[in-house]
Amino acid sequence: MAVFVLDKHSKALMPCSEKRARLLLERGRARVHRLMPFTIRLTDRCLDDSELQPLRLKLDPGSKETGVAIVRETTFGADGARGAYVLSLAEIIHRGRQISEALTARRSMRRARRGRKTRYRAARFDNRRKPKGWLAPSLLHRVVTTEAWVRRFSKVAPLQAIGVELVRFDTQAMENPEISGVEYQQGTLLGYELKEYLLAKFGRTCSYCDAADRPLETEHIVAKANGGSNRVSNLTLACRPCNEKKGKLPLEVFLRKDPARAKRILARAKAPLGDAAAVNTTRLALLDALKAFGLPVETGSGGQTKYNRRRLEIPKSHALDAACVGQVHAVLDWQRPALRIKCTGRGSYQRTRLSAHGFPRGYLMRSKRVFGFQTGDMVKAIVPTGKKAGTYVGRVAIRVTGFFNIQTAAGAVQGISHKHCKLIQRGDGYGYQLVAQTAKESENRGDASRRALSLPGLKAEVSRAN
Repeated sequence: MAVFVLDKHSKALMPCSEKRARLLLERGRARVHRLMPFTIRLTDRCLDDSELQPLRLKLDPGSKETGVAIVRETTFGADGARGAYVLSLAEIIHRGRQISEALTARRSMRRARRGRKTRYRAARFDNRRKPKGWLAPSLLHRVVTTEAWVRRFSKVAPLQAIGVELVRFDTQAMENPEISGVEYQQGTLLGYELKEYLLAKFGRTCSYCDAADRPLETEHIVAKANGGSNRVSNLTLACRPCNEKKGKLPLEVFLRKDPARAKRILARAKAPLGDAAAVNTTRLALLDALKAFGLPVETGSGGQTKYNRRRLEIPKSHALDAACVGQVHAVLDWQRPALRIKCTGRGSYQRTRLSAHGFPRGYLMRSKRVFGFQTGDMVKAIVPTGKKAGTYVGRVAIRVTGFFNIQTAAGAVQGISHKHCKLIQRGDGYGYQLVAQTAKESENRGDASRRALSLPGLKAEVSRAN
């Protein structure tokens, strides 16, 4: 993984290799500016004394993850074919689902409180106008987070262009690949009402116990509490005892004694389209946000990305898909680890933990900092003696007692005194992890491997951070 370099005035220079960064740090010509993504700042060079090469940041937007690749562009051959040397890979893990669940919980609590504390008031949502281009908070999060990281990378790398995969999913074709013509205007319920359609589809019997000649209720195969939708493909019929017994249990758990029945029910259900809908909704908003940076923006299709990846025999992952976006004839040096950036948030205002029945079961500290540390900060702890003697680098979870937990690449270490901890990077709402891009594991799982790595040789220089 390339190391980002800044001049003595914090202007972006060309990234360098880990070996060169180590030498600069050892000779005192550079200092650690930031740990993740690893950035050094030179003490004896300015931007005017350096030569820059064309760098392009490429994006592969997704609903759950967004791939990022910073490449150095070059031309080769008599025909001037475009090649890309991969300098850095990253994958941004969004938290749109958590935001949606938090808003749902808040809405439920407010509704209950208003019902208990106030008189009846007429609904007012009909006279609320949404502005043009409005996005739900869970969708807006994907756009804003991607935009924020493009801005961060532009401050540590001299970017000259941006490439993005502008893909649009045909959700009806995903359900029925043979659809055509007027069939696009005819939905699944053509000529049916919802309940009558389900009765005809499932033979007027309970899907879980085959009970007939009794009232049947509409049942969600994947419960709405677990992210299920109201689509027809996610609905089935169940008698009241089965419906109440299943609740929000996953179908495989509820029918663990009858896996054949579970497999038969899932075969009738279709793949969820929530992720495809999220990408379709945010694609143009993300494109407008990228154009606001003032850099040339190149767009590419999903089919073009897939063609480039298969032609170049590159394994499947979001970061490597980003490297294959747009017009590119060769992708070199892609066998490097990717930085996984997980959106974790900056904590919660809630200071009370509740039991399943809504009663307080514990209280959190009123202050988010203890002895100058906050949960999410990256620290380096050097324990000189005792059972836990050693050096630990990772994210800290604070405790009011002053004995913290540190999450390292090897696992969690508990009970480290704050006296042994040194702050190396403030918590910024993200968690970081380096993972390898292994072709063999990619073929087995359909994605890049998630083996944790560490920056070789650079952790020893962390103590020189500002």
